Amino acid sequence: MGVSVVSIKGLHIVAKRKAGHPVRWYVYAWRGGPCIMTKVGGTRPALGPDAIDKYHEVMADTRAVKPSMLAALVRDYRNSREWQKLAPTTRKQWGIRLDLIEAKWGVTPISIWSDPRMVVKVKAWRDDAYSTPREADYRITVLRALLEWGRLNSRVSVNVAVGIPQIYEGGNRAEIIWTDEDISAFKEHARPDIFDGLRLASMTGLRRADLLELQWGEVGTTAIIRVTNKSKRRKPRKAVIPIYPKLRALLDELRERHRNEGVANVLVTEAGEPWGLDNFTHAFAKARDTANIVHDDGRKKHPHDLRGTFATNLILSGFTDQEAAGVLGWAPEQVANIRSHYVDQARVIVQLADRIAASTVNPVVNRKG
Repeated sequence: MGVSVVSIKGLHIVAKRKAGHPVRWYVYAWRGGPCIMTKVGGTRPALGPDAIDKYHEVMADTRAVKPSMLAALVRDYRNSREWQKLAPTTRKQWGIRLDLIEAKWGVTPISIWSDPRMVVKVKAWRDDAYSTPREADYRITVLRALLEWGRLNSRVSVNVAVGIPQIYEGGNRAEIIWTDEDISAFKEHARPDIFDGLRLASMTGLRRADLLELQWGEVGTTAIIRVTNKSKRRKPRKAVIPIYPKLRALLDELRERHRNEGVANVLVTEAGEPWGLDNFTHAFAKARDTANIVHDDGRKKHPHDLRGTFATNLILSGFTDQEAAGVLGWAPEQVANIRSHYVDQARVIVQLADRIAASTVNPVVNRKG
């Protein structure tokens, strides 16, 4: 979704092969430039957050960025403690949008960003991507965070990205879950290693990044215990997922998957390698789209919606919001949102159906005396 990492032009990727050994990949900032990433085995690598940060460090050393430019603010933000606190997946996605911001505004003086009239130009820039509303909103989210960091560090006096409304209106997905029918349809069109990911997500509620990074060392005899990835400004939460019989059976099955030496991930590709986030996401989306799995209003169902499926099952099993939040590594308010959008409504419908059925089976008969 959004702008691909391949938008970084000029990268030079080299594969070195040696008989009896896995391929080694080397990623250079440019042909003849410094190496910013290496990878052993698998397919052509995608840049991770650390490699993207290294790329920008190298580029910052090779081009003149005046302290008075917005590009200098972008560079300093990338080197800040606040940036390092972001989850790796967030840094990767935000970094792509920072590239867009720098390409558009990098040479502008930082001083003009203290002029409230800049909000008009920012809104116009957002509207350039109006046909892709989520991308348009993402641009503003990252620009807002950049300028807020600048405001807190006395680089700008106001944050002109604050108060710009969102375009995308489908952001509330609490009512979207995967049904048993969806999962069966997905299975028919997905590779087994992709379907492994869907099943584990639906039985654990782990977010995508945590799911793909989950190690066997985090799987105990009675529970999976994982400190979840930090997201944006949230603190990390510990997810403690009890291993119930159905989940245990899946884990036993996943232990038998082929793995290359040194790979301890619970989920692996058919080649026995850990999944890359982008590769998994694209393969998942391809199977979903082929199976035409959508919500009632036409919105495509995402891997993230499997968390709602798991939360719903916990609630229907009698878990309180606090208990379900502890299992998922969520805030209790998130569980309450799921409960109000799906579970409570479903219970009301079931109760109404039961009352109608009862009145149909036992009709009131008026007898004339």
